[in-house]
Amino acid sequence: MKKILLLFMLSTISILFVACGNSGEENSSSDKKENEDMSEITVNDYYGEQPINGVPERIVVLEWVYAEDLLALGVQPVGMADIEGYKDWVNIEPKLSEDIQDVGTRQEPNLEAIRALEPDLIITASFRHEAILDSLKDIAPTLAFNPYPEEGEGTQYKEMETTFQEIAKALQKEEEADQVLSDLDKAYETASTEIKEANIDNKQFVLSQAYSSDNTPVIRLFKDNAMATEIMTKIGLENAYQSDGFQLYGYDETSVEALQTAQDAHFFYIVQEDDNIFTNQLAGNPAWEELEFVKENRTHQLPGSTWTFGGPLSAEVFANQIKEALVQAK
Repeated sequence: MKKILLLFMLSTISILFVACGNSGEENSSSDKKENEDMSEITVNDYYGEQPINGVPERIVVLEWVYAEDLLALGVQPVGMADIEGYKDWVNIEPKLSEDIQDVGTRQEPNLEAIRALEPDLIITASFRHEAILDSLKDIAPTLAFNPYPEEGEGTQYKEMETTFQEIAKALQKEEEADQVLSDLDKAYETASTEIKEANIDNKQFVLSQAYSSDNTPVIRLFKDNAMATEIMTKIGLENAYQSDGFQLYGYDETSVEALQTAQDAHFFYIVQEDDNIFTNQLAGNPAWEELEFVKENRTHQLPGSTWTFGGPLSAEVFANQIKEALVQAK
């Protein structure tokens, strides 16, 4: 009887040890997962390597393109600079949530409004907010990117892709970012195919954004380092406008006479409906009216809200706008 009792007690103790061991393993697995979630990763921004702990959930963006990057990854910011301006210019899906709080202008964001949102990440542009970067970092970890690379440091398009991937890394959504960029490449292929099927032989283009200043026409002509220009080359077109010298923002501000060397191309232009310099100030001007693309009706007006400085979703919208303008004019 004593032996039976002893065996029973030993079995019970063994079971307890196993149970405790399993419980320890479960706790260990749970702790490990939590530690992984809270592990530090390194993201590269304009200023170098920046540590990010865990997965940011409350994010404030101070430049439109970074709000767009978040939306492309399925994330809504909690705060954003100049929401109304974004809605006027950035025409993408998905839309911003109505719950997002405005934190001032892009030029002068409201630091107290940002602090009140208790963000765990702020994303901004280095060229706008270098002077207040320390103040932003006092509120939350801050990533600052530069959408306008210096000469020799790559194109605006490459910077857009790289920044998008770094933001995705910070949010641990790298696979989602890869899918977005893959879908964008497919959209370019589709647009290029439709242009070919429309039998458009002339693939040369000039891209312009124009407006009046003190009643004087100002014409921006986009150079090869501009993001919009590179998008157009990705759908099979060729930039006919060439000029000497590097321009940080990707365009020359010039006059109508600069178009003389590119008049065999298609001319795409972005103007506001109430400030169309081509139908107003330049109407009847021989320097404009005698250009070959004007006489041969190879001019294509794009919507005034056409956005040429965005992220991957805006890039797809722009590519389709260019394709539609060409195909419909055929």
